[in-house]
Amino acid sequence: MSHILAVSDLTRALKDVLEAEFPFVWVRGQVTNLARPSSGHLYFTLSDAEAQLSVVWFKGSQGRGGRSAQGAAHGAEKIDPLTGEVLAPGLDVPGSLCDGQEVLAAGRISVYAPRGNYQLIAELVQPSGVSDLALAFEALKAKLAAKGLFEESRKRPIPQNPARVALITSPQGAAVRDFLRLAEARGTGAQIRIYPSLVQGDAAPGQIARQLDAANRDDWAEVIALIRGGGSLEDLWAFNTEEVAEAMARSALPVVTGVGHEPDVTIADYVADRRFSTPSAVATGLWSLRADLMQAVDALEERLARAFGAVMEERERRLSELSRALAWLSPARRLERLDEGWREASRRLMGAGERYFEGRRQEASSALRGLLRAYGPEAVETRAEQARALAGRLRPAVDLRLAAAANQADVLAARLAGLDPEAPLSRGYSLVHVLDEKGAPARLLRSADQVAPGDRLRVRTGAGDVGASVTGTDGRRS
Repeated sequence: MSHILAVSDLTRALKDVLEAEFPFVWVRGQVTNLARPSSGHLYFTLSDAEAQLSVVWFKGSQGRGGRSAQGAAHGAEKIDPLTGEVLAPGLDVPGSLCDGQEVLAAGRISVYAPRGNYQLIAELVQPSGVSDLALAFEALKAKLAAKGLFEESRKRPIPQNPARVALITSPQGAAVRDFLRLAEARGTGAQIRIYPSLVQGDAAPGQIARQLDAANRDDWAEVIALIRGGGSLEDLWAFNTEEVAEAMARSALPVVTGVGHEPDVTIADYVADRRFSTPSAVATGLWSLRADLMQAVDALEERLARAFGAVMEERERRLSELSRALAWLSPARRLERLDEGWREASRRLMGAGERYFEGRRQEASSALRGLLRAYGPEAVETRAEQARALAGRLRPAVDLRLAAAANQADVLAARLAGLDPEAPLSRGYSLVHVLDEKGAPARLLRSADQVAPGDRLRVRTGAGDVGASVTGTDGRRS
């Protein structure tokens, strides 16, 4: 068996190889996923169209810029180590570094053992211009602004505490879990229908646009929420496309966005009827805190109780006045007579109802007895006996009728045999046919004057046919 390495041994060996092969390299790429922890170190990713490279720029190396001796003394100048040009005083590369920026980074390749990732430990970082994505973003932003897609006048109000929300996002992301968790704890209870879509990659813009159109066709939701967690400019690029912007603009339903983190602003945010900084902010913006709603309900309940109390006091005052007025007209006896009449009518109605239903019960019982007589077991047995008797009478009649039919058939067969034109052939008689020019039978020969010399004949006997020709005729009977 070959030698088995521990993970740490293998990682250490790879680190030694990489650091020996790449002691100092220059790398060009676009800054993404920039992080600035409190330690002062900078962590970011250099990426291009096909690959990514993790970079760490420690705080102690951020002051290096190849200063000249004079510049070091005055702290006023820096020398670009790649071009040798004198950089303007106050150029703060670490402070101005941002996502989407194109830079040149120099340093050594190493391995970060706890994660097993290779990375560039930067010694120098210099700007290399604005990235193509940033330029494309600004160009599309200007184009859509000229078309009026960012105008405040076209943006619609967002319903407060909506009951139905169409959520367009990736169902596997952390953003949707945070959104649903917050939505469950807020508002008065809402239905959320997820329209799943990719939120990153080349296919994402088309899917997002189709789901926006689908939510509008369904005409179910009160508002559409378009959310995605944070990421680099490339990760969020699906929300910086004209296809998504146009789909949001033609939406008949209001659209809110929560894409990325607080600093991330996309084209979709400009087009949205309202932009929230994060997916969680969308949930907190759409639905109020349940405690605030309960407090508002309590306040409304208190106002309602006060209003109800005032109304009841007024009604009681008015009732007291009417009672005093009615006392002068003594309506109590009239009410007593009305009550007595009502009771008597109730008794009569109950009696009539009982009599009616008793009559219906008797009719139903009589009908049931009639049905039993007509279709009960005894009636069925009687019908069966009648059927058996009819069957017994039917069999002899059928046999008699069949025998008569058989006798008649025998008589008809005998008569038919007597009429058979070929029957006499067996007794020595013959049938003579006159043939036509083609030799086919044309007619039966019944007399001598029907033929002339030279005509051809066919004589049919009981044992076969005989050909003949006429040599002469004699009209006399023998």
